[in-house]
Amino acid sequence: MGRKSKPFLAEAVSLHGLADKGRAVGRTAEGLVVFVEGAVPGDVADVWVYKKRGGFAEGRLERLQTPSPQRTVPFCRHFSVCGGCKWQHLAYEAQLAHKQQAVVDAFERIAKVPVGEFLPILPAPQTTHYRNKLEFAFANKRWLSPEEMAQPDLEGQPAVGFHRAGAFDKVVDIQECWLQAEPSNLIRNTARQVALEQGLSFYDLRKQQGFLRNLMLRLTTTGEVLALFSFGYDAPEAIQRYLDALLEQLGHCLTTVVYCINPKANDTVLDLDMVTYTGKGFVVEQLGNLRFKIGPKSFFQTNSAQAKNLYDTALDFADLTGRENVFDLYTGTGSIALYAAGRCRQVVGIEEVPEAIADAEENRRLNGIDNAHFYVGDVKDLLTPDLVERHGRPDVIITDPPRAGMHERAVRFLLELGAPRIVYVSCNPSTQARDVQRLSERYDVMRVRAVDMFPHTHHVESVALLQQRL
Repeated sequence: MGRKSKPFLAEAVSLHGLADKGRAVGRTAEGLVVFVEGAVPGDVADVWVYKKRGGFAEGRLERLQTPSPQRTVPFCRHFSVCGGCKWQHLAYEAQLAHKQQAVVDAFERIAKVPVGEFLPILPAPQTTHYRNKLEFAFANKRWLSPEEMAQPDLEGQPAVGFHRAGAFDKVVDIQECWLQAEPSNLIRNTARQVALEQGLSFYDLRKQQGFLRNLMLRLTTTGEVLALFSFGYDAPEAIQRYLDALLEQLGHCLTTVVYCINPKANDTVLDLDMVTYTGKGFVVEQLGNLRFKIGPKSFFQTNSAQAKNLYDTALDFADLTGRENVFDLYTGTGSIALYAAGRCRQVVGIEEVPEAIADAEENRRLNGIDNAHFYVGDVKDLLTPDLVERHGRPDVIITDPPRAGMHERAVRFLLELGAPRIVYVSCNPSTQARDVQRLSERYDVMRVRAVDMFPHTHHVESVALLQQRL
């Protein structure tokens, strides 16, 4: 076994780019490539190198010698602690430029195919308060900074907030979050205060016990608010007393309150029964002229305003005239399929999550759409000649797979199917580029556009138009 390298300080490292997970990358004076947390391209910094493997190392910014012109002052007091919004210290214009380059690099280095045109990245309409869904954790002991650790009176204080990056049992107590608009902060802070006043137990993440466990908030552009509380065990009187006290203070802004009992080792609620305590048990979102019913278990794009722009981009690439037969693969709750239904002859959606298809059918009925058909199952299993025989050969394929991309069997069938156009929407340009390389056997890449769904993070969506080669 090789010896573990000792941590060391690398001085005056010039950072020149961004790499995996949004970390800055540079070289030490000895030529060692180092990926640095907390730095931005253009910084010259002293770096604490804590891990070295092969020809590269990982480190964190220890001391800034010369700040980059791209640097900006973070606006959130919890920056660098809670694990979210890791690019707040990078100017938004620079964020967009790096995301655009990440998409270009993926196509040039992985797909290795010509691209007709890279359109400019689509900026987010809002760079703060853009998320319609957030999930917070209750914890019996909040995360303490090294300075706070020296103060005994702070030890054992509870928290409601986000997990510390890389630590399942540490929760940062969030006072103000910039990811979601009000009344999000008001609801979370009131939920904490009422719990403390009633002496309720916050969840112990190590022992996996306690009463208050999670809070999920959904806000819509129509002004509706859904709160889902997850309790560690069933205590009807305590639940009623707690929720009634919350509603007394927050009834003016909470449209519906739902709760569930979760005694499991994980926080997943998809397999749990939901109890509607007040309201209708769901909220309604509006995208364009469509309404979407969203419940506590629903899958939906978390940035409503930019989701509409993403769908508009996809449909612009699809170039629908009203006569097309469209297949929407990995349709989720059918949001793209239903969005496209009014511009095509027929749309067929495939999704493997039954709850998502149930939402798609519900929203199809809600909007009076009768030319959309949905199927539950894995795309690689359902995309077959039988489906094509039942609904006809598609003129346009829209595919929006998970981060892992499309299964090779699905790609192979698309090549055999030979639809004239494929619109590939992706949250992972690397796997998108891999699939595009496989599809290049029969398709040319006409246009690609990056879409920024999540400002202040390294995540980027990408939409590509593939056209069958004549």
